[in-house]
Amino acid sequence: MVPSDEAGLACTCSLVRGAARRLTQYYDEALKETGLKVTQYGLLSNIERMDRPSVTDLADRLDLDRTTLTRNLAPLRDAGWVRLAPGSDRRSRSVELTDTGRDMLELARPHWRRAEVALRQRAGGEVTAALRDVLTQTVAAADAQQQ
Repeated sequence: MVPSDEAGLACTCSLVRGAARRLTQYYDEALKETGLKVTQYGLLSNIERMDRPSVTDLADRLDLDRTTLTRNLAPLRDAGWVRLAPGSDRRSRSVELTDTGRDMLELARPHWRRAEVALRQRAGGEVTAALRDVLTQTVAAADAQQQ
């Protein structure tokens, strides 16, 4: 049940968190055969796209603090999918995909893509595009409020 105020106005945060949980379950099910969770797939994809990002840059891109990112990277490192390497200076570390990590990402990508295409077809391309726009605008509004 989504919390609401006395006027029956539903909590935006609760609605978004509930939707995020359900979508996570949907993508996790699609990736189940690969052994990856969608959060792990997202990390691997971003590491590949950013090409050896620093831990700080990756955390910024994912809107995570460094401690949370490090904790999320640990199972990927333990599985041999990523490694931490020296960064551009003595204090920084970069994250890179291993060959095994690239193989895992290639194995998982078609599963993710099928789930993404199916969801967009079921919901409609206009709806999913509007959802991305609305979420982007809502996050920007929340960020502006905090400044």
